[in-house]
Amino acid sequence: MFQSLRNLYRYRTLIQSMVMRELKARYRGSILGFFWSFVNPLLLLIVYTIVFNYILPQRALETQPYALFLFIGLLPWTWFSSALLEASNVIIAGGNLIKKIIFPAEVLPFVSVLANMFHFLLGIPILLLFIFIYKVPLTWNGLFFPLIVLIQLILSIGFSLWISSLSVHFRDLRDILANLLTLWFFCTPVIYPFNLSLIQDSQHLIARIFKHVLYLNPVSYLMDAYHQAIFHGKTPDMRQLGIVFAVSLAIFFSGYFVFDRLRDTFAEEV
Repeated sequence: MFQSLRNLYRYRTLIQSMVMRELKARYRGSILGFFWSFVNPLLLLIVYTIVFNYILPQRALETQPYALFLFIGLLPWTWFSSALLEASNVIIAGGNLIKKIIFPAEVLPFVSVLANMFHFLLGIPILLLFIFIYKVPLTWNGLFFPLIVLIQLILSIGFSLWISSLSVHFRDLRDILANLLTLWFFCTPVIYPFNLSLIQDSQHLIARIFKHVLYLNPVSYLMDAYHQAIFHGKTPDMRQLGIVFAVSLAIFFSGYFVFDRLRDTFAEEV
């Protein structure tokens, strides 16, 4: 397994070219092309601003400006969920490449994560623009942003390795994942603060179960770190980030181990 991981560095040019091919293929035939990577997050922010400020103001949380708070969480969540969804079909879709003996199959889930990370990064200028418009001060704690992105990258690749390898043998995993991500979204503090008192104080059984799921969800701490560093201008909880980093490494190495064990069966199944 570790030899295969070392070989990934040799395939860095292949990964880069495949990421660019994926990005070009996604916008092939589109008039605006890569400009959609800027337009989509902008339209997303405008829609949520209108909905929560003018249509449903009574349901908005006390965190203001709420649309910006929501957008800070939606950007990394979209990267995470899109990468996992694409990973569930990436081996099957790349069947022609898999059947070539010299092709490193692990490149495909890496490409799905990195391509979606590219779109995530292109949304950052839109985020900075509206931080300026909303007059939310940026502090030195914003420098934690690259660290949070790195941890999310490792976690996303780890999950993608698990999902991409298992979905080859269990095709229903793609449909299960699509529904699971909807539930996962609401069990992640994207649309609400991580320390929402309503969840912590409620004694209802469902609320208590939800609270435990929320705390066991590694993505919860990443979203909270984004909100703390960018929206609140505070230092993220480094202890929590350290734990999530360790969990991310565990998911990455275990995912690569499973992928490495199953790679010889891919050609037969696809």
